[in-house]
Amino acid sequence: MYTDEELVPISALNHFLFCERRCALVHIEQVWIENRFTAEGRIMHERVDSGKRESRKDMRIAYSLSLQSLRLGLVGKADVVEFHKEKNAVGKVIWRPFPVEYKRGRPKKDSCDKIQLCAQALCLEEMLGHDIEQGALFYGKTRRRQDVAFDQNLRAETETMAERLHALFDAGKTPKPIFDKRCPHCSFISLCLPEKLNGKKSARRYLDAICGEK
Repeated sequence: MYTDEELVPISALNHFLFCERRCALVHIEQVWIENRFTAEGRIMHERVDSGKRESRKDMRIAYSLSLQSLRLGLVGKADVVEFHKEKNAVGKVIWRPFPVEYKRGRPKKDSCDKIQLCAQALCLEEMLGHDIEQGALFYGKTRRRQDVAFDQNLRAETETMAERLHALFDAGKTPKPIFDKRCPHCSFISLCLPEKLNGKKSARRYLDAICGEK
């Protein structure tokens, strides 16, 4: 179990899975670079981060719901949590949580968005004591939901990534850059300098080269 002081952001899981160096730049070095894509994502989340609640016939909706898990050491907010009315095995009415995470772009080939959503579900299970079998990802480009089943494989992967994320925070060091196909599309490329700092070229050599060109 973690203490309140040891909790790390759920959103850092997504950064971590995309690139550990970027995760460290954002969450350890506290660096942020805004571009068109991050601005569009921020605007989308502003629309659901009202903190308000809605009620419908068989569903209640909570926006920007605070989450935490002392078991996984995570804290954050869910964009939307739908509570669906149903009856349990003994006929008692319960409200089953169904988390929905909003994303600016399109569905991804990797599991980073699914793991972030699963982490929200694991927080909700710990907080509310209800099993949560599935949730959904809403993508702005397609304007469609993608249902996500929280099976044992996804749960195990999420718990493993949470442990690795804590190890990164505990180390307090930013990993060295590795230039690959993700880099040209990353808003941090001008700060990360993966081509310049990767391999044999150190930051000192890169800065010396810049000064020598002037």
